[in-house]
Amino acid sequence: MADLRAQLDPTTQEIVAQFEQHLGLERNRSAHTVRAYVGDVVSLLTFSTRRGIEDLAELDLPTMRAWLAESFGAGTARTTLARRGASVRTFTAWALRRGHLLVDPGRLLVSPRPHRTLPAVLAQDQAEALMDLADDGSPLARRDRLIVELLYGTGIRVSELAGLDVDDIDDGRRLVRVFGKGAKERSVPYGVPAADALDAWLAVGRPRLATKRSGAALLLGVRGARIDPRTIREVVHRRTAAVPSAPELSPHGLRHSAATHMLDGGADLRAVQELLGHASLATTQIYTHISVERLRAGFVKAHPRA
Repeated sequence: MADLRAQLDPTTQEIVAQFEQHLGLERNRSAHTVRAYVGDVVSLLTFSTRRGIEDLAELDLPTMRAWLAESFGAGTARTTLARRGASVRTFTAWALRRGHLLVDPGRLLVSPRPHRTLPAVLAQDQAEALMDLADDGSPLARRDRLIVELLYGTGIRVSELAGLDVDDIDDGRRLVRVFGKGAKERSVPYGVPAADALDAWLAVGRPRLATKRSGAALLLGVRGARIDPRTIREVVHRRTAAVPSAPELSPHGLRHSAATHMLDGGADLRAVQELLGHASLATTQIYTHISVERLRAGFVKAHPRA
């Protein structure tokens, strides 16, 4: 992205820098979202330059549609195309407010809706087997057990787990304070198994890995710094691979599993929305589809008239 941005004229580079600051400081978007949105905007603007548009004020709807069409022709996934459309719509609306555009060409830009596929989830017996995997009692083994217990036991995101500090744990009430998307704070309960894993980590595991680099971080890497989300993903992949017949899962798969199992157990949809930190109930409703599909599969398998 840095190479593409360098191809823009200095004035446009400054506008992109202002938009980047707007996303991070005013909209409070995550670093990942800022990188994605800015990358999409830079891609559009370099495409526009190749088509002879030298001034941002000349950006028009046909050019934006041609840019998306080129991405589609290159085999870009529908989910990425949908994000790119959202990125540039956000950019042109902002540019209009800032006076960089006289009209908002992105207002009429339509991008394909992403296909909503049902995520893979663990069966409840597979989840129990994952939590009960034997370990050697080493600091890393205690940490890894805590990782899967918290991901499954609370349904929090991998970034939220990596960002936890020791002070975010309220062991008396068994609550964890989480800062989710947009720095929105919520409290999520956890159960006795997660509490046991947490106690073992804090008493024996963390002190043996902690260094001056650790700060207040709850989970640590092998060198004592705050754990990286990539390490958490590796832990989840490795441990789920040890469970017979379990699907290949990411940390988000444990979040899906937690939500599905809560709904299977009779939890209220809005309560699950609050626990997961979803801004929209529609996002949470995908898990009801998973539960229905599991019910349908059981019916087909077991009912003689299915």
